[in-house]
Amino acid sequence: MSELTYRIEEESVDAVIVGGGPAGLAAAVELYKKGIRNLIILEREKQLGGILRQCIHDGFGLTRFGTTLSGPEYAQRFIDQVKELKIPYLTNTSVLEVSGDKTVTAATSQGIRRFQAKAVILTMGCRERTRGALGIPGERPTGVFTAGVAQAYINLYNRMPAKEVVILGSGDIGMIMARRLTLEGAHVQAVFEIQPYPSGLPRNIEQCLNDYHIPLYLSHTVTAIHGSSRLTGVTVAQVDEHFKPIPGTEQECACDTLILSVGLIPENELSLDAGVLLDERTKGALADEHFQTTIEGIFAAGNVLHVHDLVDFVSLEAEKLAESAALYIQQGSLTPCPIAIRTDRSINHTVPQRISGAAPVRLSLRVSRPQKNCRIVVRQNGAEVASKPMTKAIPAEMIQLTLNPDKLQGTNDLEVSVE
Repeated sequence: MSELTYRIEEESVDAVIVGGGPAGLAAAVELYKKGIRNLIILEREKQLGGILRQCIHDGFGLTRFGTTLSGPEYAQRFIDQVKELKIPYLTNTSVLEVSGDKTVTAATSQGIRRFQAKAVILTMGCRERTRGALGIPGERPTGVFTAGVAQAYINLYNRMPAKEVVILGSGDIGMIMARRLTLEGAHVQAVFEIQPYPSGLPRNIEQCLNDYHIPLYLSHTVTAIHGSSRLTGVTVAQVDEHFKPIPGTEQECACDTLILSVGLIPENELSLDAGVLLDERTKGALADEHFQTTIEGIFAAGNVLHVHDLVDFVSLEAEKLAESAALYIQQGSLTPCPIAIRTDRSINHTVPQRISGAAPVRLSLRVSRPQKNCRIVVRQNGAEVASKPMTKAIPAEMIQLTLNPDKLQGTNDLEVSVE
């Protein structure tokens, strides 16, 4: 039998944006405003907006728009701009491959399309850590959901997935779902967190747990799942400082639903295919101050780069990326970034990881553990070049400070720490 060969015509564009969520939409609008008109957004869902479509609670937009919005309202502001500017986009489109030479191959409803771009913008967002990543013993009964899946059931599909609920993990989505499930008539017994401190924002602890008298137990985890066809209960135990269950502390909780809110992971399979190097701490791309990855002309922003606490920061970061990407498309190069940013154990990570030292840079970081009455300090050759006093610093909140080039001396590494 003869082998059939299909030739796919390449379409030349200035920029391909992979992902039509808050980062991709913001980047597209800003690129257009900077004069980059030959671009396209590729989105795998049937609508633009990303995860915000199912986030019907308010609290979005205060930083970016100066008013409080729901998730769909926040996304719609950017969608309206994309449509008003007539920026091309494809929905129901799965990107199959991003290559190091900035070729993007996608499966669309009209067939396979291939784009040769001057710049590729990665804005795929993040995904939830599942039960499989936790290794909790037990069968695989119905009733074990990630917080985002439970949120989609209620807010997108009008389906009530639970009556008697236990939540593992104090991530923001999990706490928001504790409130949402309570409002819909479910009984949320408790939220259990393996860390000795909460994983989510203080405002969500107050508004989603305390206001509804839902208890939060720190240094606890689920050690077993019970049930065959439907979940019938879980075993919960206290953990020691090494996160190992303490014998004799086990308690049984009868429930029909377990909600997992145990962390988010950047969606970087396409980044890896392109040869982009990842930061082992953020699980996102290593990026310089231009939000350019280790592959020239491939940029990343938003939750695919590092998980944010506020969507406003996602959009602002993507807009900053678009400024640099526009310059790269127009000029063919960007300022080199020879200065590496390193941390000690008190800092979980920073973004960016490299800077040029030629322009002011907004540094985003998270501390490794809660701190009080401290300072975030940046040093070069032992000399302090930037600092930020903090009444409290917690891992759940992203901290930002500005690095000014006039304080830097040469291209030696910067060291970030908590003092």
